[in-house]
Amino acid sequence: MTTNDATAAGAGEAGSRPGRTPMIQADRLSKFYGIFAAVRDVSFDVYEGDVVAFLGPNGAGKSTTMKMLTGYLNPSEGVARIAGCDMATDRIAGSKRLGYLPENGPLYPDMTPSSLLEFFADARGMDKVRKRERIDAVIELCDLQGVVFKPISKLSKGYRQRVGMAQALLHEPDVLILDEPTAGLDPNQIREVRRTMRRLGERKTILLSTHILQEVEAMASRVILIDEGRLIYDGSVDGLPKQGEDLDQAFARMTLQAAAG
Repeated sequence: MTTNDATAAGAGEAGSRPGRTPMIQADRLSKFYGIFAAVRDVSFDVYEGDVVAFLGPNGAGKSTTMKMLTGYLNPSEGVARIAGCDMATDRIAGSKRLGYLPENGPLYPDMTPSSLLEFFADARGMDKVRKRERIDAVIELCDLQGVVFKPISKLSKGYRQRVGMAQALLHEPDVLILDEPTAGLDPNQIREVRRTMRRLGERKTILLSTHILQEVEAMASRVILIDEGRLIYDGSVDGLPKQGEDLDQAFARMTLQAAAG
């Protein structure tokens, strides 16, 4: 299957879905820095209740695309929507529906998980009762009970990732965009983060960027693959490998084809 064939096959599978709501929409997104195109004409929809893996080699444009989707960057061209909200012109409304965990997300090391969550709850204008309910809920969901009063600077990377996840979930968003949530974690920490994401995937729409292809097979039913800022595949996980290939081999083949033009 050529790159164009793969993209066409995926586009048919991932196209309009009657009765389901598109919660994440990239509509011809491009981002230019001078003459350099970090992302060029990328379009896809992620539907309510889907867990979709967003793949690409380093420098492919994944993080730039995610920042446009979340409103952290304005696109040079195109529109990014979260739950129907244009994230360039209606970011506050879209952010109410969105939880975003960037790679190496900002945490205040002198705070504890408890004080950090209090800070973000206050920033979101939660009343006292809702604040307490939501903090208790995300502490339990992310298994932070044993470290909730320890300084974040003293926590392992696995626990810091869970604190970041708790912050992203605090306001009960419908949509989660997660950029490399298991990067740099040891196998036990990866299992814990995956377990949390599986629980979230039962009721959230998730776009997950990762370099770990085993995570794709474990978590997602669909793959969006970009390389050099362009979409080269959008379809099922099973549709990516050719006969006799594993997912790593399929990833290498398609990115090499894209680089060769």
